[in-house]
Amino acid sequence: MTTLDRSAAVPRSRFESPLADAIILVARIMIGAIFVMSGWPKLLNYSATVAGIAKRGVPQFLAYLGPPVEFFGGLAVMLGLFTEAAALLMIVFTIIATLSSHRYWEFTDPAQYRAQNTNFWKNVTMMGGMLLLFVTAGGRWSLDALLRRR
Repeated sequence: MTTLDRSAAVPRSRFESPLADAIILVARIMIGAIFVMSGWPKLLNYSATVAGIAKRGVPQFLAYLGPPVEFFGGLAVMLGLFTEAAALLMIVFTIIATLSSHRYWEFTDPAQYRAQNTNFWKNVTMMGGMLLLFVTAGGRWSLDALLRRR
């Protein structure tokens, strides 16, 4: 087992390996898609996005890194490219985004409180998905697996 082949160490429970790899592929696409879809418009409106992030108290250098990390990190997860590193990067990104943008405890308006509370906990669940990808890696149907075979 190499560093890039953690999936071999994961017990497969009741699923046969081909089915498990298909599920990992679908999970990667589902988890990464939200970052790609959210990151793309931020890249297209980069200056305004960076200014908005910085207004929330995020250090300027992180504000500049945010949009490309969100988009390309999500894309790496979807493609299964450097999956473990991408998952860890996206966890760090999501922690920063969650603590700077979804501070539900600061809202007194019930609708805003509820919306931010939902987004906060949605982000927590996405981090859980990233932790699972860190452990399972990209699976057999990933660019990581393709690069390992070469």
